[in-house]
Amino acid sequence: MKVYFVEDWLDGLYLGVQIESVVYTTRTKFQELAIFDTVEFGRMLTLDNVIQVTEVDEYIYHECIAHVPLLTHPDPKRVLLIGGGDGGTLREITRHQNIESITMVDIDEGVIEASKKYLPGFNQGFYDPRLNLVIQDGSVFVSETEERFDVIIIDSTDPEGPGEVLFTTEFYQSLRRLLTPSGIMCAQTESPLVMTQTVKDIYHRIADVFPITKIFNVPMACYPGGWWCFTCGSLGPDPEKPLREPEESWNLKFYSPEVHEKVFILGPKLKRDLGIRE
Repeated sequence: MKVYFVEDWLDGLYLGVQIESVVYTTRTKFQELAIFDTVEFGRMLTLDNVIQVTEVDEYIYHECIAHVPLLTHPDPKRVLLIGGGDGGTLREITRHQNIESITMVDIDEGVIEASKKYLPGFNQGFYDPRLNLVIQDGSVFVSETEERFDVIIIDSTDPEGPGEVLFTTEFYQSLRRLLTPSGIMCAQTESPLVMTQTVKDIYHRIADVFPITKIFNVPMACYPGGWWCFTCGSLGPDPEKPLREPEESWNLKFYSPEVHEKVFILGPKLKRDLGIRE
């Protein structure tokens, strides 16, 4: 008998993933967490019955959300990561040896502990000596801290529940306050195909705060519509123009200088739908 995990993407749109085994389930302080081994997606982590990460395509998401802003900044030394409890984005950040300190803020320690135990391909970054791990609501942290950062990365859940506050204008204003003069932030900003209005709203909130705001997009098989986007807000660097290249020793699977250039290409209909003007 075949057993499927089914995620209700949107009204009338579902994704079914065949399960080989249930690896781990728990109720954290904030949400239901489950880890499965699947037939096509490899190991998969879900929160409140929503897919967060799968082995088959996680590298696309994590390499891009990390390396696009980090290789765009002229010399990032201090990095802030909000969210990212599965560890994938942190893994990519730690590849950059020029970074001196990494502050990671996540509200749910249960996700981090599950990743450390059950997601060995994701969790290397948790053991990096440059890491300062803070278990706290990211919005509270950015409103209270006096630290400053060169790059801020927002690897959050969807804009609902505990993640909703991380998509507000007030939150983006707090991020700008924390950035150094040539700082840049990068956030995951949902599916441009099936959540177009949500993406448009988020884009314009960021554009109201940052002088340079640009969207880039990648394929993601496990996310609604199979198409995902990220939005960069910059105080100086052009997110489309990397200043350095990745090291060969990183053995990246998706990101490259050529990919960096191409992911910022948006079709004319999408530009119109999002209200983006050249």
